[in-house]
Amino acid sequence: MSIQLSDHFTYKKLLRFVIPSIVMMVFTSIYGVVDGLFVSNFVGKTPFASINLVMPFIMILGGMGFMIGTGGTALVSKILGEQNGEKANRYFSIMVLFTLLLGSALSIFGIVFMRPVAHFLGATNAMIDSCVLYGRIVIGFTPAFMLQNVFQSFLIAAQKPKLGLAATIAAGVTNMALDALFIVGFQWGVAGAAIATGISQCVGGFIPLIYFFRPNTSLLRLTKAKLAWRPILKACTNGSSELMSNISASFVSMLYNFQLLRFAGENGVSAYGVLMYVQFIFVAIFIGYAIGSAPIISYHYGAGNHPEVKNMLGKSLVLLSLSGIALSMLAVVLAAPLAKLFVGYDIELYQLTKHAFRIFSLSFILAGYNIFSSSFFTALNNGAISAAISFLRTLIFQTASVLILPLFFHVDGIWWAIAAAEVFACIISVIFLFAKRKKYQYS
Repeated sequence: MSIQLSDHFTYKKLLRFVIPSIVMMVFTSIYGVVDGLFVSNFVGKTPFASINLVMPFIMILGGMGFMIGTGGTALVSKILGEQNGEKANRYFSIMVLFTLLLGSALSIFGIVFMRPVAHFLGATNAMIDSCVLYGRIVIGFTPAFMLQNVFQSFLIAAQKPKLGLAATIAAGVTNMALDALFIVGFQWGVAGAAIATGISQCVGGFIPLIYFFRPNTSLLRLTKAKLAWRPILKACTNGSSELMSNISASFVSMLYNFQLLRFAGENGVSAYGVLMYVQFIFVAIFIGYAIGSAPIISYHYGAGNHPEVKNMLGKSLVLLSLSGIALSMLAVVLAAPLAKLFVGYDIELYQLTKHAFRIFSLSFILAGYNIFSSSFFTALNNGAISAAISFLRTLIFQTASVLILPLFFHVDGIWWAIAAAEVFACIISVIFLFAKRKKYQYS
């Protein structure tokens, strides 16, 4: 029997519902990592550093899709909980149309300004051409990338998480196969990696689009709709925490690169690139859980079922605490083999990466709790608190840490920065959850 948003969720039922979302996000991360793996091993460490340098800018543009997807899904799921299916479909259609229009505009903007942005990010003469080439090609596929991000959330609200997983797997297999063909077979270098990524994003973005355009058995379908700014602004405001998290993380990545170029040179940027790729996979578990559980919380909040909201909060905190400890321990164990997989060809870079990752791994203990806390308030349609948690966690605390800690601990201070930021973010999350317990009746 299929699981409905309106169900009461036991641990078993909750895990069954969110696992497709978790696998979907992990798989998305893995096939993103494949680009870096192929470029690092078959093109070289300078092109590898180049794509890592421009990746934050690319993610800022694509992150608009996360904002529309998470904020729009929370809004639409709440409306579904209020038993207004027609309005939910209309708002859903508006979000998809807005995503296509915004994605096209951002794509043009990114292509035009890619070279000055690469210079601003600190690209050296050896890196600039690879930065611009990779960036312009990938940014050309921004509408598809945004659609993929939007549908990852809406497919869960539509009670079709397995379709989201299938689309993601199809996109991932496409990306990995084309990476091997374009980079190793055709020897197209960073251009091959960029084209492979762009085509895979089309697969992940347009399969769900075609599904929702056709008659289907989900809770949602695309209908004729005109842009209406009120629901768009409400969705964007509510999803601003995800955009803030994405922009802040991208900005902080730029700051990390600046600091690493100063303290450790090009090797530092390459090592950080490995950490980011592996972090994508580990953090994807937490993000997948947050994406998968958010529509359930929004639905029951809209239905006025406060005991189920409390149930979801309690079970989520237990699951995320246990998984945070387990993933941190696993990351420490895998530090050496993962570093060798990416940069084993350079002993100095390998040693630096292995050492950095063992320090960096401690951040996973609290990361899941903080990611879920922000997502929880988004699901409750409280974008302000959600954005505050994300803003403090990904921008203020990390910026302060990466600027201050190296003054005392040199390069190690940079690797410790994210763990320190997660500790402070945890304190803020606890404060907000405690302060709003009576308003949302989950205490």
